[in-house]
Amino acid sequence: MRHLLIAGAASLACAGPLAAQDPANHNRIDLIRPDAPELAATGDHPVGVRAATFTDADRIDVIATGPQGTPPTADRVLEAEIWYPAAERTPPGGTYDTILRDGVTPAVLSGAAARDADPAEGSFPLVILSHGYPGNRHLMSHLGENLASKGYVVVAADHPDSTYADQGAFASTLVNRAVDQRFLLDSMAGLEGDLAAVTDADRAAVVGYSMGGYGALIFGGAGLPQTAIARTEPAGYVPPQDLLGRLAAGSEDHAALVDPRVKAVIAIAPWGRQADFWDAEGLAGLEKPLMLVAGSADDVSEYDAIRQIFDQTTGTTRHLLTYQNANHNAAAPIPAPLEAWAFSESLGRAPFDHYADPVWDTVRMNNILQHFSTAFLDQHLKGEDRAEYLDLVPDGADGVWSVGEDDQPDAAHSYWAGFPNRSATGLQFETRQAGE
Repeated sequence: MRHLLIAGAASLACAGPLAAQDPANHNRIDLIRPDAPELAATGDHPVGVRAATFTDADRIDVIATGPQGTPPTADRVLEAEIWYPAAERTPPGGTYDTILRDGVTPAVLSGAAARDADPAEGSFPLVILSHGYPGNRHLMSHLGENLASKGYVVVAADHPDSTYADQGAFASTLVNRAVDQRFLLDSMAGLEGDLAAVTDADRAAVVGYSMGGYGALIFGGAGLPQTAIARTEPAGYVPPQDLLGRLAAGSEDHAALVDPRVKAVIAIAPWGRQADFWDAEGLAGLEKPLMLVAGSADDVSEYDAIRQIFDQTTGTTRHLLTYQNANHNAAAPIPAPLEAWAFSESLGRAPFDHYADPVWDTVRMNNILQHFSTAFLDQHLKGEDRAEYLDLVPDGADGVWSVGEDDQPDAAHSYWAGFPNRSATGLQFETRQAGE
């Protein structure tokens, strides 16, 4: 296993223009802290990345749809990055050109993935990453690279009407997000060329953040209740012509959307329960293994509402990872790029707060997410036995570190598997079985 350790991260932040002149050390997305849990470590594969464009012809244009008449259609174009295990001896390192939360400020991210590298031999499970509203395909790129190094093909796309550059009416995201995720699965299954050979779309998972989590739950089987579909306010939650009805629990359209190729779902700070977009009956329709991730101070998706999702997804075994005192930015976003520290005229503030948390270090949160995502996906997509990393004392602070003279755990040891001593404080990991 390989760790990328960057000493003196604080000095990098202070370097300003000097850091900007060195792409290899600018806005790194692949940092692994020395105290990271075991499965956060970079895997054995070099990582490649390629850009891709997927076009869904004649999708209903939600924003252009009026209160009456036939809804118009348009090509829906998703710009994506695909990370994958690369061929042996592929030199590591590459950059990503992106923009910040304000929709105008450019930034360059640096990571381990080599642009357009040849893929490795073999066939690897597929993971779909889905950003929030707004967001873009690079928001969870730390997880894309990390999982690819461990033998996954990972795709993340810009969801139209929901990116920093083209943020449109919220109704479009409500209707389109789960459909986008299904379209990405179909598109990856239909790849041609060398990436097709390494992509096993029959073993897939969806990882969604905020509105990506909303979509992932719907795509996973949690249909919407009639109360959400028939609502008349607030106006931003009401797509025209009952277009949300296509996502209704028990409907033929929703049943056709849910796909057996999806074997697991990770929903990070999923939006919706706090706004009554689900009820217990709809959430019980999700039957795929589920891991929820949340900050206990989330005031956007609201932590109590995320706990409701945990309580009410009774159709499946599920986990809830909680970062105590973290807000809505828990775990998912990359560390705030240096450019995000500066005041943005178009946003009216520094974009920093879109990425960072007031309490938690972002790299620390990323590493913990990488650890648990690896355990969960290995278990459900690869069939590996990762139970010791998922069967834990619920509160990390209650774990007992007890090892013998041979440094092996003894009978009294109950500390979280893979976590160094004294490093699980501030975290909870709860599990409930289907039917509970």
